Amino acid sequence: MGADRVFAYGAAAGLLGDLLLGDPRRGHPVAAFGRAAAAVERVLWRDDRGRGAVHTAVCVGGTVVLGSLAARCVRSSPAASVALTGVATWAVVGGTSLAREARAIARALETGDVEAARARLPHLCGRDPQALDADGIARAVVESVAENTSDAVVGALLWGAVAGVPGLLGFRAVNTLDAMVGHKSPRYRRYGWASARLDDVAGWPGARLTAVLAALAGPDPRGAVRAWRADAAKHPSPNAGPVEASFAGALGVRLGGTLSYGGRVEHRPVLGGGGRAVAVSDIDRAVRLSRRVGWLALGVGAAARLLVKGRTS
Repeated sequence: MGADRVFAYGAAAGLLGDLLLGDPRRGHPVAAFGRAAAAVERVLWRDDRGRGAVHTAVCVGGTVVLGSLAARCVRSSPAASVALTGVATWAVVGGTSLAREARAIARALETGDVEAARARLPHLCGRDPQALDADGIARAVVESVAENTSDAVVGALLWGAVAGVPGLLGFRAVNTLDAMVGHKSPRYRRYGWASARLDDVAGWPGARLTAVLAALAGPDPRGAVRAWRADAAKHPSPNAGPVEASFAGALGVRLGGTLSYGGRVEHRPVLGGGGRAVAVSDIDRAVRLSRRVGWLALGVGAAARLLVKGRTS
């Protein structure tokens, strides 16, 4: 069995596993990586970009090496290779947990329990819940669903199609490390610089693919393309901009505006300015769009592997 079929079968099994099982409550491999990365940080931390670059290299490089060794150990067995790819895919994608958290917040908002929605919001994103009313929470959820579709699903599948198990694990390591140290707090402004820049580079292709697929799978393809072209560059993140703008146009809503992180207020440009304000019902629409985008990404990755094999054979 060729590497193209190994990826297609394994990644499909992993996505099905995520759909049926979601993330485990205990012992998640990503949590284990986080603990290991935190241990490395305790040894290396200084307010210095060089130390942060070493931290990034150790954590990401070590993960890629482990993935490569595991893939090499099973390469003589197609069944074991498919199983390893399936387990790796299940471990790194987070579509089901993303959907569950988003819908739990939606249910709280539908019943008028804004405090419950505020309590759950930190499970999904880093906004200040107390600074948001019901409409602001709904908008934050839709934005998080859009961005995490790229970070937690499409980006991983794309790198898996390119580099197999090492690509799956390496991308998730980059993304997790960025969430841990890649923000601009006083502690991590210098130390997390390398992780943040690597995440921008690794996330670039997946973000563009997510935006394209959201336009194709959404209810308003022209609106998605129009919002992407008009508004994506206004976003401070080079990768979140295309994704959120495409989701906004596809769903016919406005995203962006005033946000609050860690007590710091940001006034971001509006994405999808021709749309309406986000309603609670748009959370479920965003989740369904995210699901469709994830499965389309699997199809694109598998087709790309088959195309490359056909040209090289």
